[in-house]
Amino acid sequence: REIERAMAPMLKRIVEDAPKKAAYVTFLAGSGDYWKGVVGLAKGLRAVNSAYPLVVAVLPDVPEDHRRKLVEQGCLVREIVPVYPPESQTQFAMAYYIINYSKLRIWEFVEYERMVYLDADIQVYDNIDHLFDLEKGSFYAVMDCFCEKTWSHTLQYKIGYCQQCPDRVAWPERELGVPPPPLYFNAGMFVHEPSLATAKALLDKLVVTDPTPFAEQDFLNMFFTDVYKPIPPVYNLVLAMLWRHPENVKLEKVKVVHYCAAGSKPWRYTGEEANMDRDDIKMLVKKWWDIYNDEGLDYKYFPAP
Repeated sequence: REIERAMAPMLKRIVEDAPKKAAYVTFLAGSGDYWKGVVGLAKGLRAVNSAYPLVVAVLPDVPEDHRRKLVEQGCLVREIVPVYPPESQTQFAMAYYIINYSKLRIWEFVEYERMVYLDADIQVYDNIDHLFDLEKGSFYAVMDCFCEKTWSHTLQYKIGYCQQCPDRVAWPERELGVPPPPLYFNAGMFVHEPSLATAKALLDKLVVTDPTPFAEQDFLNMFFTDVYKPIPPVYNLVLAMLWRHPENVKLEKVKVVHYCAAGSKPWRYTGEEANMDRDDIKMLVKKWWDIYNDEGLDYKYFPAP
């Protein structure tokens, strides 16, 4: 017992100094060109000297050659079982919802205590490893913007309310004592804690929840509404912020860029879609390609002799 007491401080330091069981995670489906986004993301994380791996959750329809490209770039490829929505959907909508709801499988990756999810059309331009140190028990993500026409089905869009500028654009029902809607986050980037219990609860709730236009994003906002905590927009710059809320954007401080605006995917960029001829967009697309084409950022694996 004397030996155990003497060793206790040392063992405590070993545990505290041990690498966190944490990882970044993204998602890939189908045989299209989104694998390029994943490769770019893997190289981007290396460019900022991240200490954590990138796990890629793939559906069974991702071709072997695409999986090989990801492995060659140091990604940890994990095949997942598709998640099916309620059976009331049309065949076309069914494919859309299967792809999006299948992202819920990342809560089953319980070999990790903490994960930061990043869509494949995201690039990381500054180290964000500190997000793994956020207080546990909450769901962290960046608030979305309701100003683009893609939100035209929502009440927020129809009345001109956006949570990105709540002081400037008043909530019309406030005078009637009706509070604004719950804060709504963009699910292209978030910090979560894998858990089989949470995974089961998510899938059980999904079965009795009617699909909505933004699929898993709407669903996650509903599920985590009580534990959601906003983090600054620098961790997920949705490109529409550049022309909708420029006063809220300082590009030199942005850590994570989300190429989610129509026509902004760097590997498909033509500059022809609305807002895509802006100088800041051209700069961000070039910045993505500079990382993607940098052979010095390719994964280098040296097996032991």
